[in-house]
Amino acid sequence: MQFEFATANRILFGEGRISEAGVLAAGLGRKALLALGAPTALSDPLLESLASAGVQVVVFRVQGEPTLKTARQGAALARQEGCELAIGFGGGAALDAAKAIAALATNPGDPLDYLEVIGRGQPLAQTPLPVLAIPTTAGTGSEVTRNAVLGSPEHGVKASLRHPALLPRIALVDPELTYGLPPEITASTGMDALVQVIEPLVCATPNPLVDALCREAIGRGARALPRAVEDGSDHFARREMSFVSLCGGLALANAKLGAVHGFAAAIGGSYPAPHGAICAALLAPVMAANLRALRQRAPQSPALERYAEVARQVTGNPQAMPEDGVAWAQELASRIAIPPLSAYGLRRESYSEVAAAAARASSMKGNPVMLQEEELVGVLEAAE
Repeated sequence: MQFEFATANRILFGEGRISEAGVLAAGLGRKALLALGAPTALSDPLLESLASAGVQVVVFRVQGEPTLKTARQGAALARQEGCELAIGFGGGAALDAAKAIAALATNPGDPLDYLEVIGRGQPLAQTPLPVLAIPTTAGTGSEVTRNAVLGSPEHGVKASLRHPALLPRIALVDPELTYGLPPEITASTGMDALVQVIEPLVCATPNPLVDALCREAIGRGARALPRAVEDGSDHFARREMSFVSLCGGLALANAKLGAVHGFAAAIGGSYPAPHGAICAALLAPVMAANLRALRQRAPQSPALERYAEVARQVTGNPQAMPEDGVAWAQELASRIAIPPLSAYGLRRESYSEVAAAAARASSMKGNPVMLQEEELVGVLEAAE
């Protein structure tokens, strides 16, 4: 048995904890670059807390998912203003932007010097600025991951800036910040959170500590997500989804993902589709393809029993078979109105190209079985 587990230095969880942000930030520095992706009204309590603690703030707006340009501009601003820490406040995009900015503010060169897949993959030589990560959605778990996903329109993909030093110094998870999320964002981010506790459990190189987190989170998410989508004022469901999202971040930072995220990297870099929505549309088709491939080519794989475990967790049926998990994922996607991939402009003539790009994605290496080109195309057909 060999594994590694690393996470943020501190994790604070609970309603109302946003009031502690100022004191926490002041312990990291006196001038902060705030990567802000949330509405201004939501950020007012944060800004008040920072001001009361004597922390100066330089606001950097994050519009949409971060790109190479976002990281370059934010890092230049942080250096110009002499920022001593970075704060990410918003969804995964804002948190990833904060982490990338923190790294590039102290390390010379361009993001492509350090990016995986499309870049040179060099390690960070200098310690990044400390990061305080505060999510306002329940999906990516970026507050406890060691990577920052950046889009590159010129390459047509998303790739990660990855290093243990990118782990935020402090993760502050306040479920109250998610209470106002509209149903469609609750649905897509929540499905992303579920994927991020399912894929690490069935991945090719599982981690026993990650397994425990996933087993704790999968059933909670399966029960809470439809409740949170259908009744946004259900505070118990909101709290549960914030916890599931946190577990997903802890899981993906310390184990592998799989084909869902391999496709998401390829599609998200070329189409105007939110990451969570892509993952949501692909969960059931990928599960189905993996089960067929495992039964055909690796019938002794422990991943089959792990898929059965997922099915038992999400259905509540102790006799559930792996395929029952697929049926549950399909029914949930329909119940919470997940759009098909065609809604974002993906067409059949592009399937082979997208499948080839997905096969090269780093997340695909964690899939429990190697999917062949026709199987990858079949996944896209099932998600259209």
